[in-house]
Amino acid sequence: MTAAERAGDRLTGWVLRLPPRLRRYLPRELAGFAMLGAFTFTVDLVLLTLLRHFTHLRFPVAVSIAYLTAFALNFLLNRTVNFRSHAPVGRQALRYTVVAFGDYAITVGVTSGLFHMGLDGRVARLIAATFVAGFTYSASRWWVFRDRPAPAATIAAADATASPAAPVAARD
Repeated sequence: MTAAERAGDRLTGWVLRLPPRLRRYLPRELAGFAMLGAFTFTVDLVLLTLLRHFTHLRFPVAVSIAYLTAFALNFLLNRTVNFRSHAPVGRQALRYTVVAFGDYAITVGVTSGLFHMGLDGRVARLIAATFVAGFTYSASRWWVFRDRPAPAATIAAADATASPAAPVAARD
């Protein structure tokens, strides 16, 4: 077990102690996603606040920098700690980038729109986050980091090359 997997166990182990009926509605991946999301969202808000306070960047630019930094951190943590993926990172990164563009458009649009309507930027960002959270979890769980079983032909070919002389019945 890797250090990231052990961290994931510590992060979401409490879910296993819930009653089975509740666990059906709160899988470990959802709990971990929410906790890591809260952490990276905090990073997003702190960075946005610092950029607004110490720079003269336009608001959409500051939102973009904070958002993209937090989203990259979220990808890394969810890939290793929460979803425990060992798949090649390239395809997942490409898929996560597609998710990021959709989330980014919603985030900047909603946050900027609410900000220009007079809401505090942090409140506007919080409201925008509620719109993208469900989509991001669903896309991450069932598209970006999904576990796909190896095709039967690939397994059979691997078995055949591993021990060609072994009888089929002996290779369970």
